[in-house]
Amino acid sequence: MTDNTERLVFCRRYQAELEGLAKAPFPGPKGQDVYDNISKKAWQEWIEHQTRIINEQHLNMMDMTSRKYLQEQMAKFLAGEAVDQADGYVPPVTK
Repeated sequence: MTDNTERLVFCRRYQAELEGLAKAPFPGPKGQDVYDNISKKAWQEWIEHQTRIINEQHLNMMDMTSRKYLQEQMAKFLAGEAVDQADGYVPPVTK
């Protein structure tokens, strides 16, 4: 039997109960923490932000320093803290 109800989590970034991810985004304790405490909305926003940072800063994901930097940025972003922005990026205006 499949349950089609959405799974709610108390999102660390938004400090609100929102729809959670369908599964952990990666294995291990950090992936489980994201699954348990980060909303689908916040995760999608992180993926978009991560892509901008990787592209703008020309990060090499084979380089441990780049991966560590990105992990630090992810932790800050998902906690609702200030993070590095891609130069020249202007967020879309919401109406």
